[in-house]
Amino acid sequence: QLSGAIDVDSLLAAADSLSGQEVTVEGVCTHICKHGGRKIFLMGSDDTQTIRIEAGKVGKFDQKCVNSLVKVTGVLVEQRVDEAYLENWENQLKAATAEKHGDSDAAGCSTEKQARGETANSPEQRIADFRKKIAARKARDGKEYLSFYYVEANNYEIQE
Repeated sequence: QLSGAIDVDSLLAAADSLSGQEVTVEGVCTHICKHGGRKIFLMGSDDTQTIRIEAGKVGKFDQKCVNSLVKVTGVLVEQRVDEAYLENWENQLKAATAEKHGDSDAAGCSTEKQARGETANSPEQRIADFRKKIAARKARDGKEYLSFYYVEANNYEIQE
């Protein structure tokens, strides 16, 4: 490991205990979002081990990140998906259906869906899947929400 960076697998494994803290993570950048380069995804040992990196203070990421080893320092943030989140999403969908203009990004970025282990395509299917996963987690851990983690970047460097 270079200069105190942890790999994506280790970060994801310890995410609940590292939430809210500054971390330095290193991985191969598999994707940069086309909308202004404000998100990249770093992959660990395989494509089930992926973390989203938000540009934060960085502003935007260089296109050269893609297929390079990238080291990012930033704060690990927990995003919780619970019933209130899903109901809000459903209400937004209903509002959008009432005034449908062209094609939307409602299906979500495929790389982000893969990072979350999602397989559904329509927003309605995604919401139903989330509800099933929340029910399973409640039964297993007593937690009525799903946790997704991402890093809000303070700085990054492409490793040569």
